[in-house]
Amino acid sequence: MQEDGNGKHYINESTGTLSLAYKEFVEPISNDARGGFDVHIYYFQSNPEQAKFARELHERVRREFPELRTYRLHSQPVGPHAMAMFEVNLFTPAQFGAFVAWLVINRGPLSVLVHPNTGDDERDHTQRAVWLGERVPLDLSIFRGMKELEGKWEKVAEGVTGEGDGDERMCDGKDGC
Repeated sequence: MQEDGNGKHYINESTGTLSLAYKEFVEPISNDARGGFDVHIYYFQSNPEQAKFARELHERVRREFPELRTYRLHSQPVGPHAMAMFEVNLFTPAQFGAFVAWLVINRGPLSVLVHPNTGDDERDHTQRAVWLGERVPLDLSIFRGMKELEGKWEKVAEGVTGEGDGDERMCDGKDGC
């Protein structure tokens, strides 16, 4: 490896090919309509200055980044998010680079959670998450509840599809099953 003149970094030999990560998100991050990353921008709904800043930032995001999916302002907790917020979805690495860099400069006093969408919601909101500003507590119990429901729905689906040994049936409550 060749060092630069001051010994602070290496000079990388160019391969002439950019990483595929410049064009699409790496597995297991979603590259579909869900979006690869969610960005949650939090504010204290009881703080008039923060609420005003959040409304203004929300409008700026909608106008400066119309290609992004921007959700409405939630003035109350929703899902695992224990305070007011709005969400923006990012679909490409280029959008991620542009929007997150813009948000670093323009988020003001607001905290921001940036997380991938891999299908493992709890891990995406914790281990794989990146924060701008102060971390905000999340109610992760919702993810545990979702996993329990998924397990129940899988059992229901098995009964509906008839998978198993053939003795399973769905109970509709009409014949005392």
